Amino acid sequence: MYLLSQLRAGMPAPRYVLTTALPAGEWALRNINLSAAQKYLDLINIMAYDFAGPWTNRTGHQAQLYTPSRPHNDAATISCQSSISYLLSQGVTPKKILLGVPVYGRSFLGAEKVGQPYSGVGGEDGVFDYSELPRPGATEHHDDKVGAAYCSGGDGGFVTYDTPRTVQQKAQFVTKMKLGGLFYWHIAADARGPRSLIETGYNTLHDM
Repeated sequence: MYLLSQLRAGMPAPRYVLTTALPAGEWALRNINLSAAQKYLDLINIMAYDFAGPWTNRTGHQAQLYTPSRPHNDAATISCQSSISYLLSQGVTPKKILLGVPVYGRSFLGAEKVGQPYSGVGGEDGVFDYSELPRPGATEHHDDKVGAAYCSGGDGGFVTYDTPRTVQQKAQFVTKMKLGGLFYWHIAADARGPRSLIETGYNTLHDM
């Protein structure tokens, strides 16, 4: 807290905006005094992605909105909702919270759905820009119960990513929970036109 207090003293509001980016897992958040930290911060960006990747032993949604009723492993218990619920339980002001949206997908070769073992990863180090998804020849799927999307059948195997449909769900969740909004990592990977995640988020938050 001392570092934050000194940063705030040297960068007083409202002239300066002081923010932080934090992982979504409670395993990390519980090591931070969030109630005290928020006194010095204008915004808390929750990196609500990378729930699954080459570090997990089975495929999974990398940015699911809700925790499934039967998680297939410990990593699958983490969701946007679980993270936000924890922050609010620690007294964080909702309007200071921004929910992160990945503008990329994570690939698992040799798999077709959630909870499967896989043989490797596709793309560049297991990642495809969102503008490159769905992969050629792949079929896109949505799981509205958990608020997640993926494609399978192409050169990336099972690829987990957000779509306008899931971003719309997340923007509606942000509105319902009275959070500060959404942020994206990263905007250069977005698609243009009706598949744009950023435009979808903006339009949904502003009810356009």
